Amino acid sequence: MDFTVSTLGEPSVQSPISLSTIKGDKIFNFVSEAEKILLSVSLKAFNEHNGAPASLEKAGPRAHIFFDPTKSTAAIVTCGGLCPGINNVIRSLVMGLHYFYGVQRILGIPYGYEGLIPEYGHGFIDLVPDKVKDIHEFGGTILGSSRGGQNVSDMVDTLENNNIDILFAIGGDGTLKGANAIGEEIKKRGLKISVVGIPKTIDNDIDIIDKSFGFETAFDVASPIVKDAHNEATGAYNGISIVKLMGRDSGFIAASVAISIPVVNFVLIPEMKFDLQGDDGFLNALEARLDLKHHAVIVVAEGAGQDLFDKDQSEVKDASGNIQHSDIGLLLKDKIKDHFDSKDKRVVIKYIDPSYIIRSAPANASDSVFCNRLAYQALHGAMAGKTCFVVGVVNGQFVYLPIPAVTQKRKKIDLEGEFWFAALQSTGQPFVME
Repeated sequence: MDFTVSTLGEPSVQSPISLSTIKGDKIFNFVSEAEKILLSVSLKAFNEHNGAPASLEKAGPRAHIFFDPTKSTAAIVTCGGLCPGINNVIRSLVMGLHYFYGVQRILGIPYGYEGLIPEYGHGFIDLVPDKVKDIHEFGGTILGSSRGGQNVSDMVDTLENNNIDILFAIGGDGTLKGANAIGEEIKKRGLKISVVGIPKTIDNDIDIIDKSFGFETAFDVASPIVKDAHNEATGAYNGISIVKLMGRDSGFIAASVAISIPVVNFVLIPEMKFDLQGDDGFLNALEARLDLKHHAVIVVAEGAGQDLFDKDQSEVKDASGNIQHSDIGLLLKDKIKDHFDSKDKRVVIKYIDPSYIIRSAPANASDSVFCNRLAYQALHGAMAGKTCFVVGVVNGQFVYLPIPAVTQKRKKIDLEGEFWFAALQSTGQPFVME
């Protein structure tokens, strides 16, 4: 895979940030284009590689930038579902552009990519430090959001007609693909507009990068909910609590909660296949748990067990083109009730779905730090004239990657990896339930 990040041209403007180029003077140094971060830290992978191993461009401020900050306009758009930390990213982008580089005109694009289509009539929002200084205290996004694609040519027309030099697109897989399409249309027209993606997905399913912002807050907020669900389960004889969490294609939130709150007895994720019936199926494992302890807590990711439904899921999609999942939590509740009714065993089942509460929460301290740093690294790359890239952390280092590198597939839990093994050890559930 080619990890070369596209540029708009030779950066020739001296950066207004007073940094150093000398090691040892106790002042942070500008990052040079020659600095690279290895994609893999495995010695085996390094030894097996023919030629230079795959490497990524290190993020950070450059000594020379492409845009003249006094003549530049930046715009910020947020798309897709809500996620903790969006306002933190918006705030840090505005503060960094204004105070680091002296960019005076920063526009907010309302309601996702719709805001780049004049017919919707959303207009623009002028973003200045005083307007955004406190927004990190709140969840959601002050710009609003939307799902679904818009006409790429019309969006680029809006950027060109409003003299926008940099577009920051904060969103997940669909948003990033849209940003790349905008960047390709800009290139086709020979325009000098930078398009930057800041990965936002609460599910942590963006490929290659270590994590996406909002993910840590999500399982942090979910953890006390699961703890309360445990109280519900233990408060009744044969009490069962089912908690459905986000995780359309990847079960990172559900598995992380199971590890962080060791009262979870079963965690079901999209990556695993499980049967309900049969000697080794889930229902028999649940029955054995109840016979032993008389209560159980089940955490299930929203995308788990979709093969258990009768309809063809590939035919039902949401506005973003994602497969619309059926409610696995309700299915489990019904199937568990039927199973124990057939055996004349009394159970008390509680089903809890806190998804909208979790995704609308403000970022916790760890995510707040992460959002701040992501935003700063994104604007450094943008001001240097890089385009069609995303900023992320790989092997603990902030890097720039071309958008197509992270949108080819979704990141998933490795069922043979240590992380999933840790979840299984925490729950004590069978390794296989099929």
